[in-house]
Amino acid sequence: MSVHPVPWLSYLCLASGMALVGSYVGLSKILVLVLPVFLLAWLRFGIAAVAMAGWVKRQPGEAPLSRHDRWLLFLESFFGNFLFSVCMLFGVARTSALAAGVIMAAIPAVVAILSRFILNERIAPRVAIGIACAVGGIALVSFGKHAGAQADAGGLLGNALLLGAVTCEAIYVVLGKKLAANVSPKRISALINLWGLLLVTPFGLWQALGFDFGGVSAAHWWLLLFYSLAASMVTVWLWMTGLKHVPASQAGVFTVMLPVAAAAVGVVFLGERFSPAQAAAFALALAGVVLATWPARRA
Repeated sequence: MSVHPVPWLSYLCLASGMALVGSYVGLSKILVLVLPVFLLAWLRFGIAAVAMAGWVKRQPGEAPLSRHDRWLLFLESFFGNFLFSVCMLFGVARTSALAAGVIMAAIPAVVAILSRFILNERIAPRVAIGIACAVGGIALVSFGKHAGAQADAGGLLGNALLLGAVTCEAIYVVLGKKLAANVSPKRISALINLWGLLLVTPFGLWQALGFDFGGVSAAHWWLLLFYSLAASMVTVWLWMTGLKHVPASQAGVFTVMLPVAAAAVGVVFLGERFSPAQAAAFALALAGVVLATWPARRA
Protein backbone atom coordinates (compact mmCIF):
# COMPACT_ATOMS: atom_id res chain seq x y z
CA MET A 1 0.00 0.00 0.00
CA SER A 2 1.25 3.50 -0.77
CA VAL A 3 0.07 6.93 0.25
CA HIS A 4 -0.94 9.80 -2.00
CA PRO A 5 1.33 12.83 -1.59
CA VAL A 6 -0.17 15.13 1.03
CA PRO A 7 -0.05 18.88 0.25
CA TRP A 8 0.37 19.93 3.87
CA LEU A 9 1.71 23.34 2.89
CA SER A 10 -1.42 23.90 0.80
CA TYR A 11 -3.60 22.83 3.74
CA LEU A 12 -1.73 25.29 5.96
CA CYS A 13 -2.29 28.10 3.44
CA LEU A 14 -6.04 27.36 3.24
CA ALA A 15 -6.48 27.13 7.00
CA SER A 16 -4.40 30.24 7.67
CA GLY A 17 -6.23 32.25 5.03
CA MET A 18 -9.69 31.46 6.40
CA ALA A 19 -8.55 31.90 10.02
CA LEU A 20 -7.20 35.34 9.13
CA VAL A 21 -10.53 36.23 7.52
CA GLY A 22 -12.36 35.23 10.69
CA SER A 23 -9.92 37.20 12.82
CA TYR A 24 -10.24 40.49 10.94
CA VAL A 25 -14.04 40.34 11.02
CA GLY A 26 -13.79 42.04 14.41
CA LEU A 27 -11.60 44.76 12.92
CA SER A 28 -14.12 45.46 10.18
CA LYS A 29 -16.81 45.86 12.83
CA ILE A 30 -14.69 48.53 14.50
CA LEU A 31 -14.01 50.32 11.22
CA VAL A 32 -17.62 50.26 10.01
CA LEU A 33 -18.52 52.37 13.04
CA VAL A 34 -16.19 55.07 11.71
CA LEU A 35 -16.48 54.69 7.93
CA PRO A 36 -19.58 54.02 5.77
CA VAL A 37 -19.64 50.52 4.29
CA PHE A 38 -18.99 51.38 0.63
CA LEU A 39 -16.37 53.99 1.50
CA LEU A 40 -14.60 51.43 3.70
CA ALA A 41 -14.61 48.90 0.85
CA TRP A 42 -13.37 51.50 -1.63
CA LEU A 43 -10.47 52.53 0.60
CA ARG A 44 -9.63 48.88 1.28
CA PHE A 45 -9.40 48.01 -2.42
CA GLY A 46 -7.53 51.23 -3.18
CA ILE A 47 -4.86 50.71 -0.52
CA ALA A 48 -4.40 47.09 -1.57
CA ALA A 49 -4.15 48.11 -5.24
CA VAL A 50 -1.17 50.33 -4.42
CA ALA A 51 0.46 47.60 -2.34
CA MET A 52 -0.01 44.96 -5.06
CA ALA A 53 0.93 47.13 -8.06
CA GLY A 54 3.97 44.93 -8.69
CA TRP A 55 1.81 41.79 -8.76
CA VAL A 56 -0.33 42.85 -11.73
CA LYS A 57 2.31 42.38 -14.42
CA ARG A 58 2.75 38.94 -15.96
CA GLN A 59 5.89 37.26 -14.66
CA PRO A 60 8.53 35.61 -16.90
CA GLY A 61 7.39 32.15 -17.89
CA GLU A 62 3.73 32.83 -17.08
CA ALA A 63 1.25 32.34 -19.90
CA PRO A 64 -0.78 35.35 -21.11
CA LEU A 65 -4.33 35.65 -19.84
CA SER A 66 -6.84 34.03 -22.13
CA ARG A 67 -10.30 35.49 -22.70
CA HIS A 68 -11.65 32.71 -20.49
CA ASP A 69 -9.24 33.63 -17.66
CA ARG A 70 -10.18 37.31 -17.89
CA TRP A 71 -13.85 36.44 -17.62
CA LEU A 72 -13.17 34.19 -14.61
CA LEU A 73 -11.21 36.98 -12.91
CA PHE A 74 -14.15 39.35 -13.28
CA LEU A 75 -16.61 36.77 -11.94
CA GLU A 76 -14.27 35.88 -9.06
CA SER A 77 -14.17 39.51 -7.97
CA PHE A 78 -17.85 40.18 -8.62
CA PHE A 79 -19.05 37.24 -6.54
CA GLY A 80 -16.21 36.95 -3.98
CA ASN A 81 -15.44 40.63 -3.34
CA PHE A 82 -18.40 42.78 -4.30
CA LEU A 83 -21.62 40.77 -4.14
CA PHE A 84 -20.59 38.68 -1.12
CA SER A 85 -19.92 41.82 0.93
CA VAL A 86 -23.23 43.43 -0.08
CA CYS A 87 -25.29 40.32 0.69
CA MET A 88 -23.52 39.66 3.99
CA LEU A 89 -23.63 43.21 5.39
CA PHE A 90 -27.23 43.93 4.46
CA GLY A 91 -28.36 40.38 5.27
CA VAL A 92 -27.04 40.45 8.82
CA ALA A 93 -28.78 43.80 9.34
CA ARG A 94 -32.15 42.23 8.51
CA THR A 95 -32.07 38.92 10.36
CA SER A 96 -30.93 37.42 13.66
CA ALA A 97 -27.33 36.58 14.45
CA LEU A 98 -28.42 32.99 15.10
CA ALA A 99 -29.89 32.67 11.61
CA ALA A 100 -26.77 34.22 10.08
CA GLY A 101 -24.45 31.77 11.80
CA VAL A 102 -26.50 28.72 10.89
CA ILE A 103 -26.88 29.76 7.24
CA MET A 104 -23.17 30.57 6.82
CA ALA A 105 -22.37 27.10 8.18
CA ALA A 106 -23.62 25.77 4.84
CA ILE A 107 -20.60 27.11 2.90
CA PRO A 108 -18.62 23.81 2.87
CA ALA A 109 -21.64 21.87 1.65
CA VAL A 110 -22.44 24.36 -1.12
CA VAL A 111 -18.77 24.35 -2.21
CA ALA A 112 -18.86 20.56 -2.43
CA ILE A 113 -22.05 20.59 -4.50
CA LEU A 114 -20.78 23.25 -6.92
CA SER A 115 -17.41 21.53 -7.29
CA ARG A 116 -19.21 18.32 -8.21
CA PHE A 117 -21.29 19.93 -10.94
CA ILE A 118 -18.90 22.63 -12.21
CA LEU A 119 -15.49 20.96 -11.77
CA ASN A 120 -16.72 17.37 -11.97
CA GLU A 121 -14.85 16.54 -8.75
CA ARG A 122 -15.78 13.31 -7.03
CA ILE A 123 -16.72 13.75 -3.38
CA ALA A 124 -15.23 10.84 -1.44
CA PRO A 125 -17.36 9.48 1.43
CA ARG A 126 -14.69 10.51 3.93
CA VAL A 127 -14.72 14.10 2.62
CA ALA A 128 -18.54 14.12 2.69
CA ILE A 129 -18.46 13.11 6.37
CA GLY A 130 -15.88 15.84 6.99
CA ILE A 131 -18.17 18.40 5.37
CA ALA A 132 -21.06 17.23 7.57
CA CYS A 133 -18.86 17.60 10.67
CA ALA A 134 -17.84 21.10 9.61
CA VAL A 135 -21.44 22.19 9.06
CA GLY A 136 -22.53 20.64 12.35
CA GLY A 137 -19.67 22.26 14.24
CA ILE A 138 -20.41 25.79 13.07
CA ALA A 139 -24.13 25.30 13.63
CA LEU A 140 -23.33 24.33 17.23
CA VAL A 141 -21.19 27.48 17.60
CA SER A 142 -24.13 29.55 16.44
CA PHE A 143 -26.68 27.83 18.65
CA GLY A 144 -24.32 27.84 21.63
CA LYS A 145 -23.60 31.55 21.26
CA HIS A 146 -27.09 32.78 20.45
CA ALA A 147 -29.42 30.19 21.99
CA GLY A 148 -30.89 32.74 24.36
CA ALA A 149 -31.26 35.46 21.77
CA GLN A 150 -34.65 36.29 20.41
CA ALA A 151 -34.93 36.03 16.64
CA ASP A 152 -35.38 39.29 14.81
CA ALA A 153 -38.58 39.94 12.88
CA GLY A 154 -38.67 40.32 9.13
CA GLY A 155 -35.97 37.72 8.61
CA LEU A 156 -37.10 36.34 5.26
CA LEU A 157 -35.28 38.95 3.20
CA GLY A 158 -32.25 38.82 5.46
CA ASN A 159 -32.07 35.02 5.26
CA ALA A 160 -32.37 35.18 1.47
CA LEU A 161 -29.48 37.66 1.32
CA LEU A 162 -27.36 35.43 3.56
CA LEU A 163 -28.08 32.44 1.35
CA GLY A 164 -26.90 34.63 -1.50
CA ALA A 165 -23.69 35.35 0.43
CA VAL A 166 -23.15 31.62 0.98
CA THR A 167 -23.58 30.97 -2.74
CA CYS A 168 -21.20 33.82 -3.62
CA GLU A 169 -18.50 32.46 -1.30
CA ALA A 170 -18.91 28.97 -2.74
CA ILE A 171 -18.64 30.32 -6.31
CA TYR A 172 -15.49 32.20 -5.22
CA VAL A 173 -13.90 28.94 -4.03
CA VAL A 174 -14.82 26.98 -7.17
CA LEU A 175 -13.79 29.69 -9.65
CA GLY A 176 -10.58 30.18 -7.69
CA LYS A 177 -9.72 26.54 -8.28
CA LYS A 178 -10.11 27.00 -12.05
CA LEU A 179 -8.04 30.19 -12.02
CA ALA A 180 -5.26 28.77 -9.85
CA ALA A 181 -4.49 26.21 -12.54
CA ASN A 182 -3.46 28.89 -15.06
CA VAL A 183 -2.66 32.12 -13.19
CA SER A 184 -0.21 32.73 -10.33
CA PRO A 185 -1.72 33.40 -6.87
CA LYS A 186 -0.11 36.85 -6.68
CA ARG A 187 -1.53 37.95 -10.02
CA ILE A 188 -4.98 36.58 -9.17
CA SER A 189 -4.93 38.54 -5.90
CA ALA A 190 -3.95 41.79 -7.62
CA LEU A 191 -6.35 41.50 -10.57
CA ILE A 192 -9.49 40.56 -8.64
CA ASN A 193 -8.68 43.39 -6.22
CA LEU A 194 -8.58 45.84 -9.15
CA TRP A 195 -11.95 44.56 -10.35
CA GLY A 196 -13.30 45.01 -6.82
CA LEU A 197 -11.99 48.59 -6.79
CA LEU A 198 -13.65 49.32 -10.13
CA LEU A 199 -16.99 47.83 -9.08
CA VAL A 200 -17.20 49.69 -5.76
CA THR A 201 -15.76 53.06 -6.93
CA PRO A 202 -19.12 54.71 -7.84
CA PHE A 203 -20.57 53.84 -4.43
CA GLY A 204 -17.36 54.76 -2.59
CA LEU A 205 -17.14 58.17 -4.29
CA TRP A 206 -20.80 58.83 -3.50
CA GLN A 207 -20.20 58.25 0.23
CA ALA A 208 -16.84 60.05 0.19
CA LEU A 209 -18.34 63.32 -1.05
CA GLY A 210 -20.14 64.05 2.20
CA PHE A 211 -17.73 62.34 4.61
CA ASP A 212 -15.57 64.18 7.16
CA PHE A 213 -12.18 62.49 6.81
CA GLY A 214 -10.72 64.78 9.47
CA GLY A 215 -12.80 63.00 12.09
CA VAL A 216 -10.97 59.70 11.58
CA SER A 217 -8.25 59.15 14.17
CA ALA A 218 -4.70 58.06 13.37
CA ALA A 219 -5.34 54.75 15.12
CA HIS A 220 -8.26 54.04 12.79
CA TRP A 221 -6.16 54.87 9.73
CA TRP A 222 -3.50 52.37 10.85
CA LEU A 223 -6.22 49.82 11.50
CA LEU A 224 -7.60 50.45 7.99
CA LEU A 225 -4.13 49.88 6.52
CA PHE A 226 -3.74 46.55 8.31
CA TYR A 227 -7.29 45.50 7.41
CA SER A 228 -6.78 46.36 3.73
CA LEU A 229 -3.54 44.40 3.39
CA ALA A 230 -4.88 41.42 5.31
CA ALA A 231 -8.27 41.26 3.58
CA SER A 232 -7.34 41.98 -0.03
CA MET A 233 -3.72 40.86 -0.22
CA VAL A 234 -2.60 38.23 2.30
CA THR A 235 -5.75 36.13 2.63
CA VAL A 236 -6.42 35.93 -1.11
CA TRP A 237 -2.80 34.98 -1.82
CA LEU A 238 -2.88 32.26 0.85
CA TRP A 239 -6.20 30.89 -0.44
CA MET A 240 -5.15 30.81 -4.11
CA THR A 241 -1.79 29.25 -3.22
CA GLY A 242 -3.55 26.46 -1.35
CA LEU A 243 -6.10 25.87 -4.12
CA LYS A 244 -3.39 25.01 -6.65
CA HIS A 245 -2.95 21.54 -5.12
CA VAL A 246 -6.24 20.82 -3.29
CA PRO A 247 -9.64 19.90 -4.82
CA ALA A 248 -12.26 22.61 -4.32
CA SER A 249 -14.60 20.25 -2.43
CA GLN A 250 -11.79 19.50 0.02
CA ALA A 251 -10.71 23.14 0.26
CA GLY A 252 -14.27 24.16 1.06
CA VAL A 253 -14.02 22.39 4.42
CA PHE A 254 -11.40 24.93 5.45
CA THR A 255 -14.03 27.68 5.33
CA VAL A 256 -15.02 26.41 8.79
CA MET A 257 -11.94 28.27 10.03
CA LEU A 258 -13.68 31.59 9.32
CA PRO A 259 -16.44 31.40 11.97
CA VAL A 260 -14.28 29.26 14.27
CA ALA A 261 -11.54 31.92 14.28
CA ALA A 262 -14.11 34.65 14.82
CA ALA A 263 -15.52 32.76 17.81
CA ALA A 264 -12.00 32.21 19.20
CA VAL A 265 -11.25 35.94 18.97
CA GLY A 266 -14.46 36.63 20.87
CA VAL A 267 -13.53 34.17 23.62
CA VAL A 268 -9.87 35.20 23.95
CA PHE A 269 -10.05 38.97 23.42
CA LEU A 270 -13.66 39.96 24.04
CA GLY A 271 -14.30 37.91 27.18
CA GLU A 272 -17.11 35.80 25.76
CA ARG A 273 -17.95 32.62 27.66
CA PHE A 274 -16.65 29.35 26.22
CA SER A 275 -19.64 27.06 26.64
CA PRO A 276 -19.74 23.23 26.36
CA ALA A 277 -21.64 23.61 23.08
CA GLN A 278 -18.82 25.74 21.67
CA ALA A 279 -16.24 23.17 22.84
CA ALA A 280 -18.17 20.44 21.03
CA ALA A 281 -18.40 22.66 17.95
CA PHE A 282 -14.65 23.18 17.83
CA ALA A 283 -14.11 19.41 18.18
CA LEU A 284 -16.53 18.71 15.31
CA ALA A 285 -14.94 21.34 13.08
CA LEU A 286 -11.45 19.94 13.76
CA ALA A 287 -12.69 16.41 13.05
CA GLY A 288 -14.11 17.63 9.75
CA VAL A 289 -10.79 19.11 8.67
CA VAL A 290 -8.88 15.97 9.71
CA LEU A 291 -11.27 13.69 7.82
CA ALA A 292 -11.13 15.80 4.68
CA THR A 293 -7.33 16.12 4.63
CA TRP A 294 -6.16 12.69 5.86
CA PRO A 295 -3.98 11.06 3.17
CA ALA A 296 -5.75 8.40 1.13
CA ARG A 297 -4.07 5.03 0.63
CA ARG A 298 -3.82 3.16 -2.61
CA ALA A 299 -2.42 -0.15 -3.63
